[in-house]
Amino acid sequence: MIERPTRGWRRAVRTQEAAVAAGGLDPVEAYAAKLWPADFTAAVDAVLEVYEHDAAALDPLADEAVWAVVERVVLGLNAADESHGAIETGEREELAEYIDAVLTGAGVDVAALTARRGLSRGELTDSWRDW
Repeated sequence: MIERPTRGWRRAVRTQEAAVAAGGLDPVEAYAAKLWPADFTAAVDAVLEVYEHDAAALDPLADEAVWAVVERVVLGLNAADESHGAIETGEREELAEYIDAVLTGAGVDVAALTARRGLSRGELTDSWRDW
């Protein structure tokens, strides 16, 4: 399974903090903690944890249930972003890829799911996404 984006964000913050502490990185150049503050990362992590649980319990052929799970995760991420304003292009791409990958891991044919609504696979989150 694909790695949850928040794990990579936390890893980048830790790496930069260690580099600053060791004197190998100027604190001004340490961007990770500014991009992914701990409270934002925790909020996103909580949303993704629920999403993973919900997706694992899905019947992969029950389209309306699958769409309901996608809607909930996107709305949860909207709320996290509204509070912190931290979802930019890179995060958006990571999160959309993760949402797709979790569904795929749960047995959902995402391309077929979106096609049945006249959408491309890349439009999976578009109906609700503010980020």
